[in-house]
Amino acid sequence: MFQIGDKIVYPMQGAGIIKGIEEKEISGTKQTYYLIHILSNKMQVMIPSEKILNTGIRLVVDSPTLEDVLLNFQGKELYTNESLTHKERYQINMDKIRTGRLKEGFEVVHDLLLLNSKKPLNTSEKQMLSTARKILVGEMALIKGITENQADDLLNDSLN
Repeated sequence: MFQIGDKIVYPMQGAGIIKGIEEKEISGTKQTYYLIHILSNKMQVMIPSEKILNTGIRLVVDSPTLEDVLLNFQGKELYTNESLTHKERYQINMDKIRTGRLKEGFEVVHDLLLLNSKKPLNTSEKQMLSTARKILVGEMALIKGITENQADDLLNDSLN
């Protein structure tokens, strides 16, 4: 399914690159594993090849798809109903992040930044904003072939 060098997004973990595909013996059973380097936290994960489809890992989107998503967020109001409690909003946003899809990740960052401009976010939403932002910035950096700092600037520009 995936090849060495593929640029991927692992939901809830971030953007990364498939660094290897290795066969390992664990507890007497040989299995093939994907070795993935997650960029945002410099973490290496091993995922059994037979379970890779259940993880939600996907290839990063192409540049035109990223541009479409960035354009769709300029000047938009909240996607999540402002009258929801922070617990309800947190659950909705967590579900969006878990999908691993670019558009849903942008919705979370967009909404939390807009809410934060109106009133301070609670601790859990601040953490969620940080996590969602790292995932987005990592994918944007891989798509554009730029540093994470440059991707962060691009994200800021698209949201303002």
